[in-house]
Amino acid sequence: MPKLNFNTLAQRAGVVFMTGHNPVELDVKARSQIAMDASPLITTPNGGIPALFTTFVDPKVIEVLVEPMKIAQAFGETKKGDWTSSAVQFPVVESVGEVSSYGDFNENAMSDANVNYPSRQPYHYQTIIRVGERELAIAGQARLDWTSRKQIAAALTLNKFQNKSYIYGIAGLQNYGLLNDPNLLPSITDTPWKNKDGQGVYDSVQKLFSQLVKQSGGLIDRSSAMTLLLSPEMETCFTKTNQYNVNVSDQIAKNLPNLKIVTVPEYSTLAGEIVQLIVNEYEGQPTVDPSFTEKMRVHPLIQAKSGFEQKRSQGTLGTVIYRPIFIASILAS
Repeated sequence: MPKLNFNTLAQRAGVVFMTGHNPVELDVKARSQIAMDASPLITTPNGGIPALFTTFVDPKVIEVLVEPMKIAQAFGETKKGDWTSSAVQFPVVESVGEVSSYGDFNENAMSDANVNYPSRQPYHYQTIIRVGERELAIAGQARLDWTSRKQIAAALTLNKFQNKSYIYGIAGLQNYGLLNDPNLLPSITDTPWKNKDGQGVYDSVQKLFSQLVKQSGGLIDRSSAMTLLLSPEMETCFTKTNQYNVNVSDQIAKNLPNLKIVTVPEYSTLAGEIVQLIVNEYEGQPTVDPSFTEKMRVHPLIQAKSGFEQKRSQGTLGTVIYRPIFIASILAS
């Protein structure tokens, strides 16, 4: 078989051979055989490289914001019972007695104590984390720690519900919140603070404090440690000033030096704006006590065929109010 020279190979294969450092040039016919004799194009006209290769994904994850959970921050939380508890009772002792005229042999009058056991019913609730192996691997390609994200979501879901229970309690149970305990005294009615000037807003706060002093029979005074709960909208009214250019915040700080102000989004309701003034404690006994039976109970990890799941649970007693006389409220509508 005859040997082919470089030029013949170049014509058949469309290849440029190198001899030393000098290429053997192809003739016009050889160069025309490199997939250039078809018209129109066999492939789709190129509009550029895929956008994927020029897209930058920021490694910092941006969290979607949720309403703040303020009740536990304002008053703390207390564990009462556990997840086996079906009821929680609170002994309330009242001292009773009478006197009579003294006589060496008189046996009149007696002092005693009376005990009641009001109770609350806990409510236990749960959420489940479920992660598949393929799901986890796909999220990993996007540089997402998918298991951790679901754990964060579970904790937030449970704690959001816990905060709601501290405010509203649980319907159908002896489980009440700060806004609907049946032992709360009636609210004072008021006009919207947004329609008042600075002096009008301060007068409303002063009226609320006066009601609290009246309810408690003078057990407290303006130096008592108290907490004022109101919505963020109502709190902005404290920036209003009176005719002497003194704002509401300054007046409150001067006249109620131990008052703490906490904003609670849920206090803006369809019925109107709610404001509560609460004495923190009296003689070591707190007025309100947000309570739980369990906080973030982590159940066993269940391994499935190609994934896993895990249950998380909590239990709430709502907010236990020991002394309703130390709570005064306004409904501004």
